[in-house]
Amino acid sequence: MTLPALLVVGSINQDLTARAARLPGPGETIGDARLTVGAGGKGANQAVAAARLGAHVSMIGAVGDDAAGRDLLTALAAAGVDTAGIAVGSEATGTALIVVDEAGENQIVVCPGANGEVAPDTATVAAAPVVLAQLETGVGAVEIVARAATGFLAVNAAPALLLPADVLVRADLVIVNESEASALPGLAAARRVAVTYGEAGSALFEGGREVARVRAVATEVVSTVGAGDAYCAALTLGLASGLAAEVALRVAAEVAADAVKSPASQPPLEPWAHYVGRAGAC
Repeated sequence: MTLPALLVVGSINQDLTARAARLPGPGETIGDARLTVGAGGKGANQAVAAARLGAHVSMIGAVGDDAAGRDLLTALAAAGVDTAGIAVGSEATGTALIVVDEAGENQIVVCPGANGEVAPDTATVAAAPVVLAQLETGVGAVEIVARAATGFLAVNAAPALLLPADVLVRADLVIVNESEASALPGLAAARRVAVTYGEAGSALFEGGREVARVRAVATEVVSTVGAGDAYCAALTLGLASGLAAEVALRVAAEVAADAVKSPASQPPLEPWAHYVGRAGAC
């Protein structure tokens, strides 16, 4: 099965991750955490996941004119992502402050920086057979993408921001988690919505009606930070490739199960055929 070429329009962040025994409460300080610095940003995470699955991936985004930005561009290129569409903005490279507990649960605060300067090139968007966008670059950038896209358009509506009706109507797929779904009442207008429920699995809705549901794959959880983005990349590729709804959900669940085994926001993944086989779709 040949995967379609994918254009990702989204955020690029440097992740500062503290691993602690538990997540802090309001006003609480927790000591003895371990700090790591790595590549992240929902857009970059999804682009890298799709590239590692075997798709040809290009990206529109922005980084700052700083060491972090240069390192992140190098990491994206090393993962196989075409970075020609990534601009160097006037703001500093985006930063995500992440705390992860022993069970793999997390808290994240994002400082967008250069991500707020992303200006999608409409000709590039229009020429792409499949486009995947998120909301860390702001709703305005996603509106531009929705107006310009001529191929399959997927929108990961995270973080939860109110999406204009024209974006919801244009998108071929909207992906949200359970909390985002409850915060976005306009989702009823979308033609196809995927909702993830953590350990309870995920479901696909068409015209507000559930058409498929699968269980999560049981596995050892190290961190959930990169799992949702890997899931989004896999589900977008699967549905855009013409896989049946339940099969696409199963493949995406297998990819997410591998992603949570790694502490990285951009975890190592196997080629697409591996997950199709594990999902019993071959």
